[in-house]
Amino acid sequence: MHPIEIVTGLLGVTSLLVVVARWLRISYPILLVIVGLLIGWIPGLPPVILSPDEVFLVFLPPLLYAAAWQIDNLELKLYSRSVSLLAVGLVLFTSTLVALVAHAFIPGFSLAQGYLLGAIIAPPDAVAATSVMRGLNIPKQITTVLEGESLVNDATSLIIYRYGLVAILTNHFVLWEASYQFIGIALISVAIGLTIGWIMIWVHRMISKDNVTSTAITLLTPYGSYLIAENFHLSGVLAVVTTGLFLSARTSQIFTYHSRLQTNSVWEIVVFLLNGLVFILIGLQLPMIVADLNGYTLPEAINYALLISVVAVISRLIWVFPGAYLPRWLSPRIRKREEKPAWQQIMVVGWAGMRGVVSLAGALALPNTLPNGQPFPARDLILFITFIVILITLVIQGLTLPLLVEALNVREDVDEKQEERKLRRKMALQVITHLEENHSAGSVHDDVLNYVKNTYELRINELNGMLRGSISTPHKPTELYQQAIRLQLELIDVERTVLIEQRQSTLLDGEIIRKMEQELDLEAARLSLAQP
Repeated sequence: MHPIEIVTGLLGVTSLLVVVARWLRISYPILLVIVGLLIGWIPGLPPVILSPDEVFLVFLPPLLYAAAWQIDNLELKLYSRSVSLLAVGLVLFTSTLVALVAHAFIPGFSLAQGYLLGAIIAPPDAVAATSVMRGLNIPKQITTVLEGESLVNDATSLIIYRYGLVAILTNHFVLWEASYQFIGIALISVAIGLTIGWIMIWVHRMISKDNVTSTAITLLTPYGSYLIAENFHLSGVLAVVTTGLFLSARTSQIFTYHSRLQTNSVWEIVVFLLNGLVFILIGLQLPMIVADLNGYTLPEAINYALLISVVAVISRLIWVFPGAYLPRWLSPRIRKREEKPAWQQIMVVGWAGMRGVVSLAGALALPNTLPNGQPFPARDLILFITFIVILITLVIQGLTLPLLVEALNVREDVDEKQEERKLRRKMALQVITHLEENHSAGSVHDDVLNYVKNTYELRINELNGMLRGSISTPHKPTELYQQAIRLQLELIDVERTVLIEQRQSTLLDGEIIRKMEQELDLEAARLSLAQP
């Protein structure tokens, strides 16, 4: 079969399975991996070889970039300590623990190989975490911490991976040099991401009226950021995430409502297809991995994989509780400023460690031979262990996480509907203030002013629970109708200003703000089309 035929078929299967997963009320990456695993064992099907370069370049930049756009920057900053402890501290801890256990229990496994394996399986996957968490109604703090961790930990693990690989290939490793280069690579990668972000702001403002080109550039931006950083042997992952976070906080300033609506629609489809394809491809890899398992029997490989899987799960549970409580014990300022997290919430964070595409790509990227021509030591076993860790954490933890959330009664206490009504009320009140301050001296016809003002007053009354109702829009394309449309478009900009202020100054749920922003964009598009 031609590769195009294979990809097309997989995309069709992926779309169908996502519908089935929603019907079964399970996270679709779980079902896709399982079905991919089953498809891979069908006799006569051509093997689907997943190149690590293709995974890192084709899948990783846009998926990380899209995830960075969805996270709330203010909340990420608020929980930066928790995110850093997980994204850096936990990755280092897991890599070390895996290295020690692998060196002790797997014959012939060196510490360098152990650190390499640890770096590969340490980072939870951003896509899997977001997918599994969706719809669970858990506290916003948990989702922000998990999403933030999944964005940053890839960079940490890939840097450790790079030095572990160097240590095996060259037999040279100096800890202080690696630590110094680790910090330097991270800082320069962030700087590159910010620089590209600034350039993209200028570019989008220059072409703000060209919606198609603006959307196309958003698709190219993560690839450009990734390739530039990797070309200088830096962290492309960290550069992409930084660019995404930087631009996501400024979406209202650099996009028109037309381009934003189009861009959001295009990205929703792209992310859906890439997510589905990458997880079903993960499942398809196992038959080839087992076939290439040289030097180890299958029972031995399974035992080693189960051991390392347990270590990966337990190391996270060991880390999260001291990571949550120790800073409070050591710092009176933290105790005064932050509420003590419930152990149930910490347990949920500890159990939400699903691995995914980054781990598999890292294992596949291992070279087949050493510089002297000898086979890379235990490459096949590392690849097999990585797949089993992905399978266990994604399927078992992913399926049981909703049950754990229900059993521990971890629920969001904030009434999102009430928060949304407050924001809508604030926006409507700001519009009334704007009308009274700027349009009370005959700038528009009295009938138009009264109509628009009454519309927002009715909205306020409805939000206050005083009445239910609406008024109809004039249908004839008269001058008054044109004035009404122009005035309403102006007031949408006023409401948008309120959203920008809320995004920059409060911890209101980012999902609510994005929902309100989309409603304003749709209303602006409708009014623009209604202009005669």
